[in-house]
Amino acid sequence: MSSVKEIPAVWIAGGTCGGCSVSVLNAVVPSIKNVLIDELVPGRHISLKFHTNISAGSGDPVIKVIENVGEKNENEFLLIVEGAVSTAEEGIFCSVGEKNHSPVAIRQWVVDLGKKAMAVIALGTCSAFGGIPGGRPNPSRVRAVMDIFKEEKIKTPLINIPGCPPHPDWFIGTVAKILIMGLPKAEELDDWLRPKEFYGTLIHENCPRRPYFDEGKFAKKFGDPGCLYELGCKGPITYADCPLRQWNNGVNWCIRAGMGCQGCTQPEFPDLLGSFYEKLTDVDVPKIGEYWTRREG
Repeated sequence: MSSVKEIPAVWIAGGTCGGCSVSVLNAVVPSIKNVLIDELVPGRHISLKFHTNISAGSGDPVIKVIENVGEKNENEFLLIVEGAVSTAEEGIFCSVGEKNHSPVAIRQWVVDLGKKAMAVIALGTCSAFGGIPGGRPNPSRVRAVMDIFKEEKIKTPLINIPGCPPHPDWFIGTVAKILIMGLPKAEELDDWLRPKEFYGTLIHENCPRRPYFDEGKFAKKFGDPGCLYELGCKGPITYADCPLRQWNNGVNWCIRAGMGCQGCTQPEFPDLLGSFYEKLTDVDVPKIGEYWTRREG
């Protein structure tokens, strides 16, 4: 292993259901074993120093490991942030470990480690955009990692991998590309810092029910043939490659299973996209592909 370049990584979790970790840990090709034990790409190996679910240690020794990664590998390690970052009441609603017998808010870890990392991946919609914990009334004042970086003027490259949960390929593919080609160029990310490789097209563009939409044939209830747009599908304004990639090793995905897309990769999820089962009300249907461009402008 002496000829293999080790890339240290720290995976910290804030307010999370754990779904992002479960999704990534269930990766098939490459498997999580390939990622953590083997060389993900020839000559490059991810050395995961800490992960809430799979690290064997706990307590002060683990906190010291996290601190040492930041101190001894400045600008040479990868930081993965999973889950919501609470900021209310000085972040007391979500803390990771203690320093000097006082809890350390997840926000403080994001700031301290974020300044020292070579790059930061905000994994999952909670970390990237606030997600479900950031929905109204948001009592713990959840903030996206990108917003905290702006507040603290942190210039470390940030990549958002949203999804509730994100597809394992989106995360592993991003990490592999960093190892092979270096950090993504600005033109490889969209305006929300998502890799265009995975988030470059609308669900609507590749949906197998798209012909129904074009013909004006809409399902009136779940189980009916037809486009699910009038039953609340958010595919026309959601960017992800789910129709092509599918989930659980290509077995199925939301619309193929008979449910409309919930828009979970979008920054508006869940509040501003409306009810899961109600038709979008503020979209010009004939020009639906232009919707997101207008919103961003």
